Amino acid sequence: MEKFYNALREGNIGTVGELLKVHPEWANKKDQRGSTPLILSTYYNHVASIPVLLDAGAAIDEKDASGNTALMGVCFKGYHEAAEMLIGYGAKVNEQNAMGATALIYAATFNHLAVAKLLLNSGADFHVKDARGNTALDHAKMQGAPEMIDLLEAVTG
Repeated sequence: MEKFYNALREGNIGTVGELLKVHPEWANKKDQRGSTPLILSTYYNHVASIPVLLDAGAAIDEKDASGNTALMGVCFKGYHEAAEMLIGYGAKVNEQNAMGATALIYAATFNHLAVAKLLLNSGADFHVKDARGNTALDHAKMQGAPEMIDLLEAVTG
């Protein structure tokens, strides 16, 4: 198992694929911190791992111990290509974590404008509020991100 998780972290997709052929159940096996292989590999922006893991049966919207999905993680980090690929494979854009945050709230909070545009074009609900009652627009305002504020104000009317 350790070899598998190391290969995920390192982006060694060949090893990941080989190990999944022998142990297909590992596609959804969570590590000690509650991360799935998909969440772990996308956290490191290993985009090539996405189809390998999904083809092996990884659950695209499975959550980690904090309730975050792989899509939430890549939106937090600002990984546009990974977000685009996950959405293309059917990741739910409006999932909420334990604190009520969505992928759009993360993109707005960390000022990842291109990712926010992708999410909005993919049906992200800008009305969703987190556990503190804040929307993505509220988070953009708290961060003082003028372009993000403009984007979100344009869609919220």
